[in-house]
Amino acid sequence: MLETIVGFMNNLLWGKLLVYGLVGAGIFFTVRLGCIQITHFVHGVKVLAISRRPGKHGLSSFQVFCTSMAARVGAGNMAGVAVAIGAAGPGAVFWMWAIAMLGMATAMIESTLAQVYKVKDVDGQYRGGPSYYMEKGLGQRWMGILFSILLIICFGLVFNAVQANTISGAMTAVFDLNPIYVGLGIALLSGLVIMGGLKKVARVSEIIVPIMALAYIAIALVVVLMNVEQLPAVFMLVINSAFGWQEAAAGGVAYSVAQAMQAGIARGLFSNEAGMGSAANIAASASPNPNHPASQGFVQMMGVFVDTIVICTATAAIILLSGDGGGSGDGIARTINALTHHVGDWGGAFIAFAILLFCFTSIIANYSYAETNVMFLSGNKKGALPIFRIAVLGMVMFGAVAKIGIVWDLADVSMGLMALVNMIALLLLSGLAVRIINDYRQQVNKGEDPVFDTTKFPELEGQIEDGIWINKEVEVSK
Repeated sequence: MLETIVGFMNNLLWGKLLVYGLVGAGIFFTVRLGCIQITHFVHGVKVLAISRRPGKHGLSSFQVFCTSMAARVGAGNMAGVAVAIGAAGPGAVFWMWAIAMLGMATAMIESTLAQVYKVKDVDGQYRGGPSYYMEKGLGQRWMGILFSILLIICFGLVFNAVQANTISGAMTAVFDLNPIYVGLGIALLSGLVIMGGLKKVARVSEIIVPIMALAYIAIALVVVLMNVEQLPAVFMLVINSAFGWQEAAAGGVAYSVAQAMQAGIARGLFSNEAGMGSAANIAASASPNPNHPASQGFVQMMGVFVDTIVICTATAAIILLSGDGGGSGDGIARTINALTHHVGDWGGAFIAFAILLFCFTSIIANYSYAETNVMFLSGNKKGALPIFRIAVLGMVMFGAVAKIGIVWDLADVSMGLMALVNMIALLLLSGLAVRIINDYRQQVNKGEDPVFDTTKFPELEGQIEDGIWINKEVEVSK
């Protein structure tokens, strides 16, 4: 009965409500922001380039970028792409690109709002995210509590068990290690990081994420260069398959346009998390540069681009250039088989090591998301954190040694409900977010260094915490 109920909920959420809802919201936000992901793409790169400046009370924007990438970039970027290609053909890759472009606008909205409504905890560290803008912006604390509970269950506990299970499976398959010892090692390393809180998580992510991402992109680039003559044909295969033209021209396995769209959009949403409200939790922790909420929106927008357009495309290139448009292996096995085809037997060990890094950083980043929501539920007090950290490490150990298929399905339900609640809040607050982003763009167009002048938005009076944002008049008087 439990499996039946969970299956029904997942089909309803991910087969209908969220796919259409998140795509529709992405189109809506893209139109309202004037295709900002295209018109201001170069500006987003520039903001990311100057994002390493540390803040007095928050993390640097680059640290936040790396932490959100740590959560986004995981086994899904290697296995998820393979699953989409296997289920719906090469055309699914095109629809992953499409949903990422729309998701960039959604990420811009939710990260801007997270910055607007952030607060300081007892240590002076910035905290924020969907729970905070639901409580402060909408005046609905019950909504924030519901979101927090769903996120803590999903990201803080269940997803971390799944990540540990993925690491354990890869280490056991490739190196024949005992899952118990793998679990103890993961729990120990994770504990050393998460016991240090957000700042420790951010520092570790800042080191590991660029290394792991660049290494994976580099091996994909080597594969592309080894097969560069095939690249135009593979690109056309993706496009033709996306619109159902490939079968008419060359026959082969018949994948419908609907199959390609559904698989590509679903896997793309899972990968880049735009609109789910997860990355917004860490986005609020930054001291942005320039000192305006929208600048962090640009940084998070680039995170969606790197996750899906760059890293997922790297996996697609490895698979499709091997000649596998949907045949050998399932999930991560397809990626391993494809890379082994290109570079030899060491490709399997490389993927296993990549999974270790990707999933480990996902564990600590997922914890950081959940920590912010534990703080929200406890009134920004830290008393509950030690108990929660022990629970997280317990789930990591459990995940490394257990069979957790139904747990993964339950996590999908939690994440789907979490995304649904967040999308309602985003749509209700989108008018304010768009005006704040337009305020930033107007200052940039005038050649000014953008500053968030709160007096331009009188509706924020009494909603945002004193001392977080200082308006221009105060700065000038100083």
